[in-house]
Amino acid sequence: MFSSQTSSFQDSIDVEERDEFDSEDIAGYSQKIQLNCYYTIYLYQGTSLTLIDSSLPSEAEPELRIYISRRLSKGALLGGMGNIATVELSLPEQAIGCYCCLLEQERSPEQPDADGNGYVICFMGGSEKGLNLFRLELDKYVQGLHSSLQTPELQNLETEVRPYLGRWYEESVMHIYRVVQLVQSNISFLLHAALSHTHVEVTNADERTKADVSRFIKAASLQGLSQQDTTTASLCKAMSEDTQSDVVIDCSSSPPTLSNTVSNRFCDGWIQAFLNAAERCNPFLLRQILENFKLKAIQDMNSLKRFVRQAEMSHYALFRCCQFLQGCGNGDVLLQNARAEHSDLPEACNIIAVLDEFLGEQAQA
Repeated sequence: MFSSQTSSFQDSIDVEERDEFDSEDIAGYSQKIQLNCYYTIYLYQGTSLTLIDSSLPSEAEPELRIYISRRLSKGALLGGMGNIATVELSLPEQAIGCYCCLLEQERSPEQPDADGNGYVICFMGGSEKGLNLFRLELDKYVQGLHSSLQTPELQNLETEVRPYLGRWYEESVMHIYRVVQLVQSNISFLLHAALSHTHVEVTNADERTKADVSRFIKAASLQGLSQQDTTTASLCKAMSEDTQSDVVIDCSSSPPTLSNTVSNRFCDGWIQAFLNAAERCNPFLLRQILENFKLKAIQDMNSLKRFVRQAEMSHYALFRCCQFLQGCGNGDVLLQNARAEHSDLPEACNIIAVLDEFLGEQAQA
């Protein structure tokens, strides 16, 4: 049983890497961390686009403007919602992923019908598939520009707007890469903390490092993905009442030291995949691996739910449940979630108590 679980896990990594990123994609990211990334911002009034600032080569920007104009004329850009596509421009990459978002201006009493007026922000870099993995981060980053665009005639273009636009890739895409580079093979401790809702504290570090770790934990957690919202709430409450200490990352030394750490065979099994992607300097592949990790954890949670329901009526199903927990390598986390979700079901609680005891005996053995 254990060997089949391990094989399934490895296939989940290998297949997803092949499906999402072919050899050409990987080769494009293997030379350096920073891709060729660009930004452009236009003023949008009525039906016209006026260039405000761009890091694109002069021959490529008019091509982008034509593309954006067509998207606007078709109503494909909705206010505040990013749109991601592949565009062909006069660039070394030729085809490049492009994120576009229309930030509508607030209506004034003098212009109550000024629909559609605002700014169009474009971020270009990597591929369409890669940028889609960071859609939420890009949407949030663009919204962070909203207050800076209220200045008349953008007098703060050089001091605020341009530097902010120029950091989009570092701030919206590279945080997972930076965390893997920071902790290296200790990444399994952060993965386990995310799954088990254990708080992670970062000490003796700058604010960006603290924010990076916080965003990584949020991205790796299953919060908001479970079938029942009450499960997460119950689990968070249970964890707050638990005596388990926070994981602490002390960055006063290099490499940093981690304390109060817990991992398991499931989380350890993903270490090499993260390190390999970091060596390739590929933040998009790192994000895909993180999503695969979460998907596998959810699949195992659903399998355990099914086994627990069956075990209420069959001793053989209980035996299969024990085998599954022993083989998956993530039994402690799965039981923790199951205990929170089935807290109001006495029969299921009894099954989980038996499974908990089984895992404890296996650990001692």
